Amino acid sequence: MPNVIRRRHVVAGQVQGVGFRPFVYRLARELGLSGWVQNTPEGVVIEVEGPAGAVTAFGQRLPVEIPPLARLLSHTMTETAACQDDGFHILASAPGAGHEVLISPDTATCPDCLADMAAPAGRRFRYPFTNCTNCGPRYTITRRVPYDRATTSMACFPLCPACAAEYGDPADRRFHAQPNACVACGPALWLVDRHGAVLAREDAAIPALAGALAQGKIAAVKGLGGFHLVCSAADRAAVAELRRRKHRPTKALAVMVADLATAARLGRVKSTARELLTGTVRPICLLPAHPDNGLAPEIAPDVGEIGVMLPYTPLHHILLADYAAALGPDSLPALVMTSGNLGGDPICLGNREALSRLAGLADLWLLHTRDILVRTDDSVVRPLEAAEAQSVGAPAMFLRRARGYVPSPVALARSGPPVVGLGPMLKATVCLTKGDQAFVSQHIGDLENLKTMEFYQETLEHLLDVLGVAPECCVADLHPDYPSTQFALEQDRWPVVRLQHHVAHIHAVLAEHRMREPVLGLALDGTGLGDDGTLWGGECLLVDPTRLTHQRLAHFAPMALPGGDAAVREPWRIAQACLFALGQDMQTGAHWPWLAGYGGASRLVGQMLRQGLNCPTTTSCGRLFDAVAAVIGLCPAIDYEGQAAIRLECIQDMAETRPYACPIDLTVDPARLDTLALFAQVAEDAERGVAVGRIARRFHLGLISGLAALARAMAKATGVYTVAVSGGVLQNRTVAVSLPAALRENGLFPLSHLRMPSNDGCISLGQAAYGSMKVR
Repeated sequence: MPNVIRRRHVVAGQVQGVGFRPFVYRLARELGLSGWVQNTPEGVVIEVEGPAGAVTAFGQRLPVEIPPLARLLSHTMTETAACQDDGFHILASAPGAGHEVLISPDTATCPDCLADMAAPAGRRFRYPFTNCTNCGPRYTITRRVPYDRATTSMACFPLCPACAAEYGDPADRRFHAQPNACVACGPALWLVDRHGAVLAREDAAIPALAGALAQGKIAAVKGLGGFHLVCSAADRAAVAELRRRKHRPTKALAVMVADLATAARLGRVKSTARELLTGTVRPICLLPAHPDNGLAPEIAPDVGEIGVMLPYTPLHHILLADYAAALGPDSLPALVMTSGNLGGDPICLGNREALSRLAGLADLWLLHTRDILVRTDDSVVRPLEAAEAQSVGAPAMFLRRARGYVPSPVALARSGPPVVGLGPMLKATVCLTKGDQAFVSQHIGDLENLKTMEFYQETLEHLLDVLGVAPECCVADLHPDYPSTQFALEQDRWPVVRLQHHVAHIHAVLAEHRMREPVLGLALDGTGLGDDGTLWGGECLLVDPTRLTHQRLAHFAPMALPGGDAAVREPWRIAQACLFALGQDMQTGAHWPWLAGYGGASRLVGQMLRQGLNCPTTTSCGRLFDAVAAVIGLCPAIDYEGQAAIRLECIQDMAETRPYACPIDLTVDPARLDTLALFAQVAEDAERGVAVGRIARRFHLGLISGLAALARAMAKATGVYTVAVSGGVLQNRTVAVSLPAALRENGLFPLSHLRMPSNDGCISLGQAAYGSMKVR
């Protein structure tokens, strides 16, 4: 008789909702083993019993053959006494406080489910909620862990006999697939008009919607993490009307197309873009746009990129197919898919909420009965070409991290007590640490109104609940007027730690790289309150993540912001302030065409500058971009954050090779990068009539060269040669790619963001990583 042994496995990680228990069941049965598998608070627990060789083979194959969506963080094995089980079984999930389980992100529809939807004789032909253990909704329908049907929004849909048979059949792809459903037992779909009258139900709803979109209508469509506003992307009138209703005059709109071939008609698709567009996440990918690609020019008027995504739910696949049929041949089947909200509000979640909040925006609503429990926008990434990726150290740059990536954690350098990072004001996220994992929430938005603050608190409470942690402290920004800081100071659950905004940026980069040594940090951002009470934003910092210290080594030349926040909305004010600092006290501004429409306001700004009234100063890199864009007449006022810098990058004449000079003053402490001298060269060339494309390119090259030289000087002074780069300005492709290359050329070792956006979406990670180390 063979030697019979029993071995207990405890597996933690992303092992629930990904077909892990069915995989274990099949593997154990294949090897002739008895025992059981169970979801528990400590992870998935497995006990297998049988001949020693088979039990050993099970342990060897388990981590190698896991399902495609599974991710193991730990795997322990211990010997235990033999029990002589009757076969191998999947046990009911065990309750308990706390857990070591990762929740799976939402995943795009798999090829097998698409094949089921395409089979006319099948039970799921054109069924818009088809899924299996390898795809479908996860995080957005999860109330708590363990991940079972009863703890998701599918709890109210009892399985029909056919779906129950699939759910219970170990040989079936839907074995223990918690969102499993079909037309007989799953969520229902219907189309209504702005008065709530039902226009079509079930099979007829999507074709009716597709026909209306082909006629230029605007629809609110309930998706995976919230509602989209949808219209034809080739219909100029429809796009213009959507912009008018949404109060979004120029900011780019995302587009959804059915397949890779159509995406390639719109923009350049290289290998990384191809993988992202067709992978399991399917974010919005920013593609270099082809001229005359058939889209309405109003889709992305400021940029040379188009935000494109492919369908990631069954509903999207059906809608795109029906829309193409409604348009007919030789048309462009592309749909605008933008967040279902009014500017500044969070994305709509429920049916009644969407009918109310989107009443003035949509003509039609496509609704369904599967509740969305977690609001989640689409993620936005910029795929990089091979040489760019080598410079940055990552295949793509994140601009917004949400659906498909959340709640996958960032691995920290060391385990520590749980803390919560409460984020900034703009592009807010929250972050919870648990052991050596940091869980950054989905993009929440700008905390500028009550609805977004409610979404912020809703997101925080959900993360606390599903992760089952009790933070020992919270970390907030220095700025007292940030709603996230006020929230921290008003609550009484956790002690509050404060961390400077740009230091948090650098700690976020360090967290992603699991870095524990001191670094130089180049924080190139908008504005954040500095340690000295002034507004920082173009900083060279020495950050020590072990001692938890930081020092401001250098910064950009200060600029005045006449009118405070008004200067952010009207960059011409900053340009006038920079000219004033250079000795041009303009009484009329007649020789600057961009001031022509601001005569009275410009005279008032001049008085403010002369008297030093309401003119706070900043070292912000973002505001420098604004000033440059304004002084060359490119963007005297903005409609959305970053618009001036986006236009400035887009118009560069890439044939230009001469940088402007950007001197460094090492005689002062902190040292100073003379960005005012850089601006002066821009203004001089603008007065001489040099082409704006050449000016924009010279500015970019000069700034990058100056930053690299500054970092080299600070490295020599400190002996620290690793440079972490972060901040919203790093969303600029030119800076993000060329700055690390310039740092390397100067003998330095750059660290860029790998899995987080460089903008303020990374702040909560830096805060949480800092807080975990501080408490530890």
